[in-house]
Amino acid sequence: MEPERARTGGLPKKGRKRRRAPNKLVGAAEAMRARWELEERRPGAKKARLSTILFAENYEVTHGQLCELLKYAVLGKSSVPKPSWCQLFHQNQLNNVVIFVLQGMSQLHFYRFYLEFGFLRKAFRHKFRLPPPSSDFLADITGLQKKQTTGAPSKMMEGSLPSASSNVSVNLQNDPIIQKYGSKKVGLTRCLLTKEEMKTFHFPLQGFPDCENFVPTKCNGSITDSSPLFGLDCEMCLTSKGRELTRISLVAEGGCCVMDELVKPDNKILDYLTSFSGITKKILNPVTTKLKDVQRQLKALLPPDAVLVGHSLDFDLKALKMIHPYVIDTSLLYVREQGRRFKLKFLAKAILGKDIQCPDRLGHDATEDARTTLELARYFLKYGPKKIAELNLEALASHQELQTAVQEPRNTTEVVQQLNTSVLECLDSMGQKFLFLTREADASELSSSRNCQTIKCLSNKEVLEQARMEIPLFPFSIVQFSFETFSPSLTEEMNKRMRIKWTEMSTVYAGPFSKNCNLRALKRLFKSFGPVQSMTLVLETHQPHLCIQYEVLEAAQLAIESLDGILVDGICIKVQRPVTELTLDCNTLVNELEQDSENQGTIYLSGVSEAFKEQLLQQSNVFFGLEAVILPKDLKSGKQKKYSFLKFKTFGSAHRALNILTGKDWKLKGRHALTPRHLHTWLRGLPPESRRPLGLRVIPPPLEQQALQSLRKNVAAPPKMSREYSG
Repeated sequence: MEPERARTGGLPKKGRKRRRAPNKLVGAAEAMRARWELEERRPGAKKARLSTILFAENYEVTHGQLCELLKYAVLGKSSVPKPSWCQLFHQNQLNNVVIFVLQGMSQLHFYRFYLEFGFLRKAFRHKFRLPPPSSDFLADITGLQKKQTTGAPSKMMEGSLPSASSNVSVNLQNDPIIQKYGSKKVGLTRCLLTKEEMKTFHFPLQGFPDCENFVPTKCNGSITDSSPLFGLDCEMCLTSKGRELTRISLVAEGGCCVMDELVKPDNKILDYLTSFSGITKKILNPVTTKLKDVQRQLKALLPPDAVLVGHSLDFDLKALKMIHPYVIDTSLLYVREQGRRFKLKFLAKAILGKDIQCPDRLGHDATEDARTTLELARYFLKYGPKKIAELNLEALASHQELQTAVQEPRNTTEVVQQLNTSVLECLDSMGQKFLFLTREADASELSSSRNCQTIKCLSNKEVLEQARMEIPLFPFSIVQFSFETFSPSLTEEMNKRMRIKWTEMSTVYAGPFSKNCNLRALKRLFKSFGPVQSMTLVLETHQPHLCIQYEVLEAAQLAIESLDGILVDGICIKVQRPVTELTLDCNTLVNELEQDSENQGTIYLSGVSEAFKEQLLQQSNVFFGLEAVILPKDLKSGKQKKYSFLKFKTFGSAHRALNILTGKDWKLKGRHALTPRHLHTWLRGLPPESRRPLGLRVIPPPLEQQALQSLRKNVAAPPKMSREYSG
């Protein structure tokens, strides 16, 4: 039964020497981007390939981000910045870019008829969620609706703010700052983060998990628009316990620095993060001030109605291990589109006309950063949201990204123009046409583009036949298939059945067990394979059984593979899924999920500790090809769960890592992944439905049978050339 294995954590054995991770491998994002740069320089056979690292929990890609990728695929890095959310290797090796649109279909259709979509799930390695489409989805993803004035950004980025008579054309009503604050000036209290916002953006709060040992500032006075502002900035290093405080700066409203302290961390320092913090071993060696000293000092300095101002202030408060209820976060005050945030360096230049965090200086100046956040808050209060919106910060940020991406300054004007044009207009400027294949009944703005070769067909089958012939002739193609949408009642019924199916697939029955079995040891054993939703003792049988419902499919499959047929207290137990109408094809479905190209390079691990990511990155040289570390969190408590998904570049790299991590040094349990993260999110979003009694007979409704027949009739096997030409 091996109950001891359930208690082991994800730590390597003591005594084994570790290579210290370089600065670039401090965080997951830095680690992945460092590898991307290495990948670009590595010699060998070059082939266009997409590698992704998404920071969104639900793996959702916006229409704007998709447009970013398409534009880069068409134009290359000499003309536009690289996409912010993914990396396209060897773009110049791309022959064709093809977009297939299955209009009227969704994730529900894909997973309900998963076994029918054999080619789609094997040919396309990356699958992401998209937000609900607008009236013209194709115009959104190709950038046709984004018309921004060019030319002005270069003047504004010199440090002077545009006057009211500037030629920059901005739709103020659509600006996120206007949408949040309105166009009139606001008071200080309106700029404070609400408790709900602090919860959403993971600020430390009283009574919340992981904040038990945090110290409150005791600022509980009544806040008014005249309450004092204090700019706060902290610098951190990486220790054996994670990020810890090394410097704190507090600036009062007049610009005077009232506190600037170096702090000696309690734990062993692994990386001083000098390039960001400016802190070195030599600087910190003589320091005796500890975290508790600055906590005491900060509490004494702040008046009862003090408002703290900072940029991404949640990280500073977590480093201080302090709770403060009244905060203005400039990264959230200056609202950006699609939940993104402006960098402090950018806001300082665009709003205040000052340069901070200069590259010729070692690290950041915490006092300078604290003073800058204070000035930004005062500017917002003085001039109001309308003035900020008129600056068109989004266009300025895009221009700054371009200046970084462009090698030769003389190309800047041309590049700015290309950034603000659609993918289709970019093709036109290069003298290239694009192909648009669709059905007669479907209308789109694309057909009116002068460089568009539109072919309208009578059926999906004809669209497919034309695609086989025409796609090789065009550098950029959009192929649109159309399907009738399901009725709301059928969609609701299918959603319920899908929820039940995945619940039953993630449930196992185990037994028989001895009537004197050690229940505590059994529970510990089954929990070692992954997160458990519920565990029930079944006493309807002659000997007891257990019913375990897991949160993820991988955990259930791992329990079956590890425990089915083993001896427990001298009794051979069987571990299996319930047999119902919805699980009859379960083994086939599990095999196909494992072969899904999206899961090929991903492994599932159970038993990981909170320090797992840091330990993994410290030994990054062992795990070649690692692209992303996914550590799910509990939605209510915010705590990291005890399982993880690791995404690798190839199946071979993933398989080698799995052997190491389930070996004697790490002692984790794991297998190859079966379910991508976006599927987990989608299942969570389905309407709640209690699991039906097992064995209840379910007959597919006639409408669903008709839908399946219609799908089989309309969808022919896509040609293998799609793999060759798709970007």
